[in-house]
Amino acid sequence: MRFLIRFSIIIGVIAGIAAAGYQPVREWIKKRNQPEYRTMEVGDGRIRLTVNATGEIKPKLSVQIGSFVSGPIVELNAEFNDIVDEGDVLARIDPKIYEAEVARAEAGLSSAVAARESRSADISRVQALLSQAVADEKRALMLYEEDENFISDTELDSLKFNRESLEAQLDLANAAFRQAEASIEQAQSTLTLSQVNLDYTLIKAPMSGRVIDRKIDPGQTLAASFQTPELFILGIDMEEEMHIYASVDEADVGFIRNAQKESQPVRFRVDAYRDELFDGTIKEIRMGSTETQGVITYPVIVTATNPDLKLLPGMTANLTFQVEQKENVTRIPWSALRFFPKPEMVREEDRKLLTGEDDEEEDSQANAVDDLSVSEMVEAAQKRRQRHVWVQDGPLLKAIPVELGISDYKFAELVKGDIKAGQKLVTGIKSKKDGR
Repeated sequence: MRFLIRFSIIIGVIAGIAAAGYQPVREWIKKRNQPEYRTMEVGDGRIRLTVNATGEIKPKLSVQIGSFVSGPIVELNAEFNDIVDEGDVLARIDPKIYEAEVARAEAGLSSAVAARESRSADISRVQALLSQAVADEKRALMLYEEDENFISDTELDSLKFNRESLEAQLDLANAAFRQAEASIEQAQSTLTLSQVNLDYTLIKAPMSGRVIDRKIDPGQTLAASFQTPELFILGIDMEEEMHIYASVDEADVGFIRNAQKESQPVRFRVDAYRDELFDGTIKEIRMGSTETQGVITYPVIVTATNPDLKLLPGMTANLTFQVEQKENVTRIPWSALRFFPKPEMVREEDRKLLTGEDDEEEDSQANAVDDLSVSEMVEAAQKRRQRHVWVQDGPLLKAIPVELGISDYKFAELVKGDIKAGQKLVTGIKSKKDGR
């Protein structure tokens, strides 16, 4: 009997202990199974909206120097990277053929001048004969008027026809003189052409600059019959200014236009100087597009100073165009915008945001973009700025709607929403390795 009483007391004590510890154990198990969240604090700061692109560095002006005449190179005065002034002789083509052409043209001109002098002498001779013939005819007519028997009609006709013949000869002599003058002009043009060709044997720098490429060697023969051979390429004012030809996607051209309008800076780097940042400005957005595998890009010209000649033609530049910058704005971490909890982790009234009940119609429209009107597309793009972030509300998560402004893909500007600096937003779930 006493054993049963003792046993009952022991059982009762154990039951009381179990009943007293049930709730705490239950809470402990619940708390142990409840997920722990990673959070980030909302703060104020700077946000930059940027566009990235790549481009090729070129001189602001590249002058290709060619040859108008053919022949072997007998003199080469310019080497790679040489600085040349306007008018400097960079190379010389063998001038023998062109000197001979000049000599022949000079001889032709001398012959034409001599022919003109001969025609001038013919004019003088014919004019003298004509003057004599006119005088003879006048005297004969005077005699005939005094007495018809002094001179016969035959003699009068002979004097008349002789005068007319000399007049015709004078016209011929004048025409021959004009032809001789034309021959002189032709010979002069031939001489000028020959002299120009001779001058072209001297390859001169049309502008001051730096030789960035030389495509000929001494002794090389040039053939300019069909296509002008390229001999040198000069880079002009490379120390003062270089251009970066960037290819910008058509979707970003609007941003670049705004950046140019607001005189926003451009920063870039090159592989040759990985730890150095260069500054530039947008000079021009060209309208000629380029299509590569269905991608449309537009050339954007960026200017940059180059006092140390670190930027060389042909280098690849990685550019960042600053489109807009805002100071002291409330910044939402992008990791918070990318976080999507499971439905059982959030309050019941917020679960429809995750199950898609509100967005079912929008999703169906997004899957049929071709059926949307232009205004609907613009409206859908504007709605993308409206997002949700999550905060802890007891054991569950609460959704807070926000409207976003510019973004640098680390932070987004908070335009509208019940979020304040210092507030913690959920960005993920801690794993056991992180906190347990």
